[in-house]
Parts: sequence; structure tokens; C-alpha cells
Amino acid sequence: MNQYLISASSFSHQLNGLAPFFFYLITGAVIFIETGLLFGFFFPGDSILFSAGLVAATRHDFNVVFLLLIVFLAAFIGDQVGYLLGRHVGRPYLTRKVKLHKFVSRSEKFYGTYGWWSVVIARFFPWLRTFIPPIAGISMMNYYKFLSANALGAILWSTGITLAGYYSASLPWVKNISYGLATFFVVGSLISALLNYRRNSRD
Repeated sequence: MNQYLISASSFSHQLNGLAPFFFYLITGAVIFIETGLLFGFFFPGDSILFSAGLVAATRHDFNVVFLLLIVFLAAFIGDQVGYLLGRHVGRPYLTRKVKLHKFVSRSEKFYGTYGWWSVVIARFFPWLRTFIPPIAGISMMNYYKFLSANALGAILWSTGITLAGYYSASLPWVKNISYGLATFFVVGSLISALLNYRRNSRD
């Protein structure tokens, strides 16, 4: 995520030239596509959010509260779409493939134990936030558990990074905190993955 925040200034120049309607539309569309559709895995969601916050801080015709609502809804609905596609399209397809039954079984076991937190934390990692929701759907993760994890993750990620960009326009130290949080999530996830790998190896 760190590299996306660093490159945010390039997107802020592009977003700054847009009229309010297209600014909200493009920002929301990018976030929705990245989180809801598999082909959007390469979209720079972190950079768009950070850049949108920067631009909202410098343009008086942009409403940051409305922007936060747009990015939250885009992120939340995007994950819901990904989950439903995985559950109603991905799982029926995979269950017909005998060679993939093992993958489905492992996914069900993983999401039964770590699913809630994986949905929340995956928000902060490019690619993962695109693929985790459909895999959760394939694994038949409890819908209401996914719903609550999705809502929390969407709030923390979309509004958090947008506000980081918004306040970094006047408070440069906010950007440093954003880098610190990015490092925290990366290191924490690597440690968690290592511990889980060792635990599964013993099993």
C-alpha cells in the first residue's frame, strides 16, 4: 500500500481537473470495480482514495462528507458483489471440477477459522481485496459474518485513506502516519501468515 500512497500526487493532478459530478463518479467507479470485479485487481484503489482526499481539501466545490459516503458505498457494495459472484457462480463451477474440490475444502476450513479478520485486513492489500470476497463466497462463509466484516473493512479502508489524503494537505505528518500504518499491516500479515503456516505444518 505504501507505494500507492507515494504515487498519489500523480492522480491528484488528474482528478483536480474534473467537475464535481465526474470526480465523484470516477472515484466511486474505480473503487467499486477494484473491489467487486475480478478484472479490476490492478486498479490503484489506495492511490485514488488518497488523491481524492487531497483534491477535496483544495477544491471548495467538493464536499468531503459526500466523498466519504461515495467511497464507502462503492467499497462496501463492491465486496458484496464479489462475495455473491463467488457464492452463486464460482462455487457451482468449482464443485463440478473434481480436481478443485481440495481447494474448496481448504478454503472452507480457512474461512471458518480466520474468515472474519481476513476480510477486514485484506482491504489494505492490493489484489487481496479483489480476490478475498469471491473466495469467501465460494467457501460459503456465513453471510452475516461477511456482511459485518465487509462493513468494518470498508469504513476503515475507504474513509481512512481518504481522510489521510484530506488532512495531509494541511498536516504533512498525517502522511507519515499513513506510511506507518501501511508498514504495520504488511508486517502483521506476514507474521500471521508465518504462524498459520507453521501451525498447519504441525497438523
